[in-house]
Amino acid sequence: MSARFPLVAVYADESCLGNGKAGATPGGLGALVEYLGKDGAVRRFDVWAAEPDTTNNRMALRSVIDTFDAISRKGNTLSVQFTTDSRYIVDGMTSWVHGWIRRGWRRKEGAVENVELWQAAVAALRTHEVEWRWVRGHAGHAQNEYANDLAVRAATQQDRSDGLVASGFDDWFANRRAGSTASPQPFPHADTFRASAKPA
Repeated sequence: MSARFPLVAVYADESCLGNGKAGATPGGLGALVEYLGKDGAVRRFDVWAAEPDTTNNRMALRSVIDTFDAISRKGNTLSVQFTTDSRYIVDGMTSWVHGWIRRGWRRKEGAVENVELWQAAVAALRTHEVEWRWVRGHAGHAQNEYANDLAVRAATQQDRSDGLVASGFDDWFANRRAGSTASPQPFPHADTFRASAKPA
């Protein structure tokens, strides 16, 4: 099945500073949003946000919620290829949530951790079709590395973009050390898009 709606590529990551240490653990999320303009050129936008005391898993879920909220503001229905290095998100969205929903948002073993955020994430993507893709983190994948840098910066500065803003990806990539980051992934083809089963 190919993309049925305008195709958007999202590369998202999260950060939590001081995980496992005493005291507050500030966190951030970052996402790079790409789509093709009418001239066939890739257009890029950024999304980022932060929390003063959080966890990696919470920020991973926020990366879904905040990104889908941002790209949904004009009311368009989209085909979204969502790439992240979080197995928590990919496994959760392609497998776990289906069972949780059937059981009334319960795990076989009890309560679902971060259930309110999981519910908000499922609600945020309800009007879209989504292909969830996992990529290994810190492996030189250009868009993933950029999303990580956005997330770390947001966690450090504790700020937010408040929606889509023009991306700094091109300047960021031009300033990377030679050979430390692979060339950007090409924009996906609509005919290779494979939507994951939508949570009921």
